[in-house]
Amino acid sequence: MANSAVRVERGFEYERILVPVSGDSTDREAIKLACSLARSARRSGCKLLVLYVVQVRRSLPLDAHIEAETQKAEQTLGWAENVASAECDCDVETDLLQARDVGVAIVDEAMEREADLIVMGAGYKKRFGVPAVSPTALTVLRDAPCHVVIIRPRQVGADVEGK
Repeated sequence: MANSAVRVERGFEYERILVPVSGDSTDREAIKLACSLARSARRSGCKLLVLYVVQVRRSLPLDAHIEAETQKAEQTLGWAENVASAECDCDVETDLLQARDVGVAIVDEAMEREADLIVMGAGYKKRFGVPAVSPTALTVLRDAPCHVVIIRPRQVGADVEGK
């Protein structure tokens, strides 16, 4: 019985937390949650990697310079680094990538960086009248090599009294 308790406790010792950001409303909550988990880690030396992936259309070369999207990415990463530095007691690193598929790039980065956890926001839109999670979040949930925590925005107009 003691062995299982030790295994559970070790499961929460995140050393490398990947936080993909996109400039939407869930970024702040994802960063705050990642910082909270980093603070509760038993070991010191936790590293928070904040990642922005610019999606490049197939009609462009992968290394194409997309000025507007690059500026948005740099602003978002700067803001995220400030928030994370204020919230976390750990090292904060930012990275900007360009890729054809954002979800695949997040999974690849998690593998390359040996992330213990991915904390990300996931927007949703109504498809056929039913809220559906973003394809990026589904790719990460399906293929990530580590634990994944998804934060989604509150549904506007949702009936919360009956729940």
